[in-house]
Amino acid sequence: MNNNILLESGTGEVEILEFIINNKYYAINIIKVKEVIHSDNLTKLPESHPAISGLTLYRDKIITLIDLKYVLEKQHKDEIKSTIILCEFNKIEVAFSIDNIVGVHRIKWEQITKPDDITINSLVIGNIVLSNKIILLLDFEKIVTDISPSTGISEDRIVNIDYKDRSKVKLVIADDSPLIRRLLKDTLIKAGFQNLRIFDDGKQVLDYLLNLVHDKNENFMEDVHVLISDIEMPQMDGHTLTRKIKEHNILKKLPVILFSSLITSDLKHKGKAVGADAQLSKPEIGELVVCVDGFTSSLNS
Repeated sequence: MNNNILLESGTGEVEILEFIINNKYYAINIIKVKEVIHSDNLTKLPESHPAISGLTLYRDKIITLIDLKYVLEKQHKDEIKSTIILCEFNKIEVAFSIDNIVGVHRIKWEQITKPDDITINSLVIGNIVLSNKIILLLDFEKIVTDISPSTGISEDRIVNIDYKDRSKVKLVIADDSPLIRRLLKDTLIKAGFQNLRIFDDGKQVLDYLLNLVHDKNENFMEDVHVLISDIEMPQMDGHTLTRKIKEHNILKKLPVILFSSLITSDLKHKGKAVGADAQLSKPEIGELVVCVDGFTSSLNS
C-alpha cells in the first residue's frame, strides 16, 4: 500500500480504505494500512481469544490475524483463504481478515459524522455517507485493546511514574474514542492531574480556545497550559487543529502534544509540518506525563 498519495498535513482531508464484511460497508484510515494481501497461510492458536483466527506470515514476520467478521457479528469466516488488511498502529503490527476491498476515497474530516449513540463499548467512531450508502469508520485500536488489553492505555503503564501534585496544571484533551478518553482521564488523575477539560473532536477544542482568546486575549493560558490531541477525529483532525493553533497570532504559544497511534518514524514529519511541539505514540502514557511535566515545570515547582 503506497501511503505517499496522502495529502500534506493539516489539509482537513483523509483517505479511507472501504471494505465489505457480510454485505456491510466499513472503513479504515489508509494511513494505518501497510498492505492488502490474499493468504491461506494460517496457523491456528490453541486456547486463544475467539476473535483471533491465528498467525499468518508476512515477509518472514509472524503477524496475528483478527477475524473482523467475528468481532462485528460474532460469526467466524468460513473460507480458509482470506483478504487481509495488514496494519501498523500503537507500535504493533496486526492483520484483519475481511471479505472484499471496495476502494480508496479521499474525503474531508468534516464529512465524517459522529454516531448518535456513542458509548464506551462502541466500535464505530464515525459515519460516512458516500454513493447513497453509509460506511462505518471503525475504532481499530479499541478492537485490538478489547482482545489484548496490554496493548492499550492502562493504569498499569504509570506504575513507574512518581505521583505528585499536578493540580495546578490545566490540560485540554481531544480524542474521539470514548475508551481512550476514559483511560486518559483515569490515568492522568492517578498521576496527580486534576484540571482536565476533555473534548471528542478538534473543532470543539478550536472553538473553546478561540472563545478563551476572545475573552482573555493574551491571558488565555490562565485556563489552559497544554493541549493533548489525537490525530484521527471526525469534524477536525489533530493535524488541522495543530496547524490552525500555530498559525494564530495568540494561540501559537500554546504547547501542543500529538498523542496518537499514528505517531511512527515514517509519519512524524506530518506533525512537524504543522508545528506540533511534541509527538508521542499511544499507548505510552508514562512518556506523555513526562512530556507534560517538561512544558509545565514552573507550575509544579
